[in-house]
Amino acid sequence: MAETTTTLTNKVAWVDLASKDAAGSRTFYSSLFGWDAQVNPDPQYGGYALAKLDGRDVAGIGPAQDPSAPPAWSIYIGTEDIADLARRIQAAGGTVIAPPFPVGDQGQMAVFQDPTGAFISGWQTAQMGGFQTSGEGAFAWAELNTRAIDQAQSFYETVFGWTHDTMDGSVAMPPYTTFYASGERVAGAMPMDEAMPPNIPSYWMPYFAASDVDAAFDRARALGAQEMVAPTDFPQGRFAVVSDPDGAMFGLIRFGG
Repeated sequence: MAETTTTLTNKVAWVDLASKDAAGSRTFYSSLFGWDAQVNPDPQYGGYALAKLDGRDVAGIGPAQDPSAPPAWSIYIGTEDIADLARRIQAAGGTVIAPPFPVGDQGQMAVFQDPTGAFISGWQTAQMGGFQTSGEGAFAWAELNTRAIDQAQSFYETVFGWTHDTMDGSVAMPPYTTFYASGERVAGAMPMDEAMPPNIPSYWMPYFAASDVDAAFDRARALGAQEMVAPTDFPQGRFAVVSDPDGAMFGLIRFGG
């Protein structure tokens, strides 16, 4: 997995879920995507489960460490020097919530908050390099919903060297920003819906690939998920957003016709 150190630098390297019902979450996502989520028996990992798809690492599911925090998916950006990343985050106006710390012998992580209020994590690999698979049921996209899109664009371009373009909005869809790393699209961002309650901060959310978004959406609801955005076409494909039975939001997406 050494190649992931280079290929995932300044790109999304991993996603994991902090759940108030980790066992229930493992059952839900395994039923929805066919993941095999096995808890690491080593107590230093605190009940963290590494989910695999066809034997390859796809995501993590663990119990929430902060009982006051809502269940949520975390997005990790790969880095070759997490200490330097923490310094750049602060210099660009972000906040270091959890300074870099080792995760067993797997690597080092840190948790940050961008200037618009969204949490984003960093990952420096050692043994665990990040995603090992793509395609159906795997991570496909990361999206920032923010109350300050211009500030967010400036921050992420300064910290990660990303560039961006923005697609004009319409009556149905707001303007959409796509971020690029070395010419490869890596994430998206959009202004938060003004109807969202003011106490909800900016946030990052993952999307998982579904060749049939409507069928996956229906399956998720049958398993206890709540509809957030019904299946909808967008210029590059089709998507939907749900809240899992524990309350964490994620999307389903298909790129292409």
